[in-house]
Amino acid sequence: MLLDRRWIEEHIPHKDGMCLLDEVLSWDLTQTQCRASTHRSPDNPLRANGRLGAACGIEYAAQTMAVHGALVASASGGTAPPGFLASVRGVRLNVDRLDVFEADLVTFVERVAGDENTALYEFSVSADDVMLVTGRAAIAFNVFAGVTVTGSAQGDGDATAAVLDGAKTGVVSGATAAGASSETAEPAASPKAESP
Repeated sequence: MLLDRRWIEEHIPHKDGMCLLDEVLSWDLTQTQCRASTHRSPDNPLRANGRLGAACGIEYAAQTMAVHGALVASASGGTAPPGFLASVRGVRLNVDRLDVFEADLVTFVERVAGDENTALYEFSVSADDVMLVTGRAAIAFNVFAGVTVTGSAQGDGDATAAVLDGAKTGVVSGATAAGASSETAEPAASPKAESP
């Protein structure tokens, strides 16, 4: 089975430009790794003020969590329950921007705990083996049902709550960054990508 962008769009609620991932590189029952090139696109819906802030990496990771949930559910003949990104913690932003990297992004998520109502993931976003964003995310399942995220997010590309237009949309399948709280986002000292 080819786990490409088409498969991803069929299994998570993010459609069109809001689907940020290009393909699944690897997965098993606890982890998933995906590739994305959309951070370089001038049409990326998460861009604000001509740039794609590093906090948008949380949305890339959250969509990877949604993919992981869909893959695990598909393997057992089911579908992933709707989920809500309830919080992110211990977030490290090692760069200012994602759009300055020519290499594809590689997202990695690992489910470290959870039950039928919640899941805790550790996540990372890297490019050329340089770690750009890391953290942990808590997912609550069955919060919303039957809602699809489309269109663009408006606002500050560096604000985690704006990653998916904040509380205006508030939806995921497996995971997404709508309404996320970034309680401990901490920019790292280095390496830094140059800002214009």
